[in-house]
Amino acid sequence: MSVRKLLALTSLLLFGMIGVLALFKKGAVTSIEPISIPIPLEIDLNQEIQRVTPAVAPDPHPVFLDNDKASSLVNLPDTNRVEELFNKSGQKLPIVETITYQSHVPWQKGRPAWLSDYASHYHTSRHFIARSLNGEADYLKQELAEGDTFNVLRNDKNIAFHLLVDTSRCRLWLYYVDVDVNEYVLLKTYPIGLGRLDSSKTSGLLTPLGKYTLGQRVATFKPKMMGMYRGKTVEMITVFGTRWIPFEKQVEGCTSPAKGLGIHGTPWIRESEEKLIDNRIGLREYESDGCIRLATPDMEELFAIIITKPTVIEIVRDFMDSQR
Repeated sequence: MSVRKLLALTSLLLFGMIGVLALFKKGAVTSIEPISIPIPLEIDLNQEIQRVTPAVAPDPHPVFLDNDKASSLVNLPDTNRVEELFNKSGQKLPIVETITYQSHVPWQKGRPAWLSDYASHYHTSRHFIARSLNGEADYLKQELAEGDTFNVLRNDKNIAFHLLVDTSRCRLWLYYVDVDVNEYVLLKTYPIGLGRLDSSKTSGLLTPLGKYTLGQRVATFKPKMMGMYRGKTVEMITVFGTRWIPFEKQVEGCTSPAKGLGIHGTPWIRESEEKLIDNRIGLREYESDGCIRLATPDMEELFAIIITKPTVIEIVRDFMDSQR
């Protein structure tokens, strides 16, 4: 090898070593552009984390669960067996029976028995009887004639109802309970609206957690029926819809007192001076002051079924947290 080639090779190796050393020199600057990665926002809901990427709209149904638990709950129970309560022929649930109206019955003394008397005797609401009698979800027509047939809740069954509310999914499950054998039978699931998000609350929203009994001071509302709400006279249907069932007592694990809480229909809004319409925009949302809202047909159905029997409402963050 010539001296000239040897010097050239030596120079090349020397400059290469200098370049390598430069890469390891502390504080060296590279020309690589940093990759931009969006950082998730963290919203603290009483030590539970809901992650929302800034570029995506917030989930209107926040899940207060870790990802592993949430992913295991893809198949929640769902059914609709309500018509089996009201069917006068065909398949019926074992907690109901079909009877024939007679104006004179041995358990009613001194006068003919009316629909309200049958309701009282069988511990079944007039609304329940009306729906079965009419063959449709008509709770107002309550006219009876000799020989008419309708369903009632059986007196020889010890029946209660259990409502399970999942606050993470805005859903309610309705069960009947055969108390003597402690059997829970799912009747239907409903979409619901819940209280506004509030990180200062244990539940993460204005609707509390826990088990409560439902009270007997129920109410039905029609247009132009006025009442007091927050110190003002208001048309009650515009606040509570057509039905109201209050919470009565705390039973277990309650994060707020029962007073002031309840289940009611979606508020109606005035479309014109003469017309009110049902406003269902708040369903599957977190907009109430803490009460549980159902669409008017669902609330009227639930009301008809449960108001004459002991009922517990259990409110949990997730369906699988239930102790039923």
